[in-house]
Amino acid sequence: MTNSFKSSGSDGYDVKDGKPKGWIKVGLVAAATAFAGGIMAAWWYRQTIMKLRQAESDAQNPHFGISEDNPTDEV
Repeated sequence: MTNSFKSSGSDGYDVKDGKPKGWIKVGLVAAATAFAGGIMAAWWYRQTIMKLRQAESDAQNPHFGISEDNPTDEV
């Protein structure tokens, strides 16, 4: 007689080796995603630092647009 409390698809475990199905694949995908995200974050950080250093070296006139003849502080 069929037991109504069990369904054939709700186990989640492989009968052959007793390990959960798919957990190894999920773990590998999660690890690969975390690794790729870390590599992308490091690349973005490095590119940002390079742009900031380039902007600093390109700043030839730090007082560009500031006139010494007509100060805005004095009224």
